[in-house]
Amino acid sequence: MFGRLLLVLVTAAFLWAVFARPSGASGPERIYRVQAGDTLWSIATGRYGDPREGVWEIQHRNRLATASISPGERLVLP
Repeated sequence: MFGRLLLVLVTAAFLWAVFARPSGASGPERIYRVQAGDTLWSIATGRYGDPREGVWEIQHRNRLATASISPGERLVLP
């Protein structure tokens, strides 16, 4: 009995791992071109509930070492 239950659980876990896909619930990424006077904080304020988390997300997604951005730079907004 225990062996069959274990086999069913292992099979279910394997099938879930094979067929699981991302849901895409976060929505599509957008490209934002930095304007003069923009900061990561000002960009994140209008698009994220918590600007601190938004700044981190933008920095992380664009692999920015610092919070410095330049006009004309293209940022991917997750």
